[in-house]
Amino acid sequence: MLSSIRWDADLIRRYDQAGPRYTSYPTAVQFHDGIRPTDFVHALEQSRASGRGLSLYVHIPFCANICYYCACNKVITKDRSRAREYLAALQREIELVSQHLGPDQHVEQLHFGGGTPTFLSHAELRELMACLRRHFVLHDDDGGDYSIEIDPREADWATMGLLRELGFNRVSFGVQDLDPEVQRAVNRLQSQEQTQTVMDAARTLAYRSINIDLIYGLPKQTPERFARTVEAIIALKPDRLSVFNYAHLPERFLPQRRINTAELPSPADKLRMFENSVQQLLAAGYRYIGMDHFALPDDSLSIAQDNGELQRNFQGYTTHGHCDLIGLGVSSISQIGDLYSQNGSDLKVYQLKLQTDQLATQRGLMCHSDDHIRRAVIAQLICHCTLSFASIEQRFDIDFHDYFADCLPVLEQMADDGLLLLTPGSIRVLPAGRLLIRSVCMVFDVYQREQCAQRFSRII
Repeated sequence: MLSSIRWDADLIRRYDQAGPRYTSYPTAVQFHDGIRPTDFVHALEQSRASGRGLSLYVHIPFCANICYYCACNKVITKDRSRAREYLAALQREIELVSQHLGPDQHVEQLHFGGGTPTFLSHAELRELMACLRRHFVLHDDDGGDYSIEIDPREADWATMGLLRELGFNRVSFGVQDLDPEVQRAVNRLQSQEQTQTVMDAARTLAYRSINIDLIYGLPKQTPERFARTVEAIIALKPDRLSVFNYAHLPERFLPQRRINTAELPSPADKLRMFENSVQQLLAAGYRYIGMDHFALPDDSLSIAQDNGELQRNFQGYTTHGHCDLIGLGVSSISQIGDLYSQNGSDLKVYQLKLQTDQLATQRGLMCHSDDHIRRAVIAQLICHCTLSFASIEQRFDIDFHDYFADCLPVLEQMADDGLLLLTPGSIRVLPAGRLLIRSVCMVFDVYQREQCAQRFSRII
């Protein structure tokens, strides 16, 4: 079974290194300032000509309170009126972008992320969704996958009802840890009752899928305490779980400087936390999708993986990787055809540009032929843990062994170590290697030799 994994502590210690999560290849580290709004517009017009479906990401950067572990692009404020100017700019961006797309391009996937999307008032959420529906072709029949990230401290039954009414049918709840001591150490006090309330609302209101995010490696965590959190979350039976490794990078993310490093768990305890979590979730019937993600067997991610249709993009594992991804809002990333583009991360600059009817594209890159080949290899491995050389050779007209001659010795060593099975025509990642799939993908990453490991989290 594809979801089967085997815990091998020796292999993990040898191959657990810092590396990309491969929501894209090339990764965002390779983005440069040479990409301009005109490049973005040209890509949008090519998308219109192709008639490809769309995936929209909308970034809402505001949070009322700061979580010390957070590495997201955010604005901490209790002044809810600050959202007004941002929403005006966001709606203008929606208008400008939509002018270059066609009426036959349906929005198959929509995701509101942040920050805290429910920082917005109910009226503001209604207004934003109305704007999206005026300018894009959204499904009215619940046929799309429309999701939103929720802070259970910022939502109630009325909020959940409103979001369902507006067309959202998937929801992701940030939990991280239920232990009060851990919550105090990261400045995120959130009772189990708050999480239970929004979960009950989502079930009653017939949301199609519920995801819960957990983080291991936070201050004050122990293997025993985190196991209790995982046990409590399993009892809620979300459709999906994400169990992330906390990457402590205070030199890059200022809020993390408020974390007492002496309270961080040891590497050995972090390893035990993830091992326990894997065992608990598999025993409870969850499938290991990959890259810290778990799902029930009847979830669409599990079904897509079984059918060989699972894909990956900036929104993570997805069933809509064939769509052009358009990011809206400050710091958001788009992937349209050969182009990756990203809006600037400065809120004031973003708003000023849109106030003068300029798109906020600031950086990105244009993929070339080698990027396409390596992206296809990495995507296949990270989604399905198997790769047929013939499929890559036929698709790109190359000889796999010649093209990747420098990769083969490393792959052979991985095969000797038991991470994968290497044949003359294929790679199959073995159960002991599934947890280390990022290490396997890094073999094919031509940029990895130049990248600074400090920019990435460790694999486990």
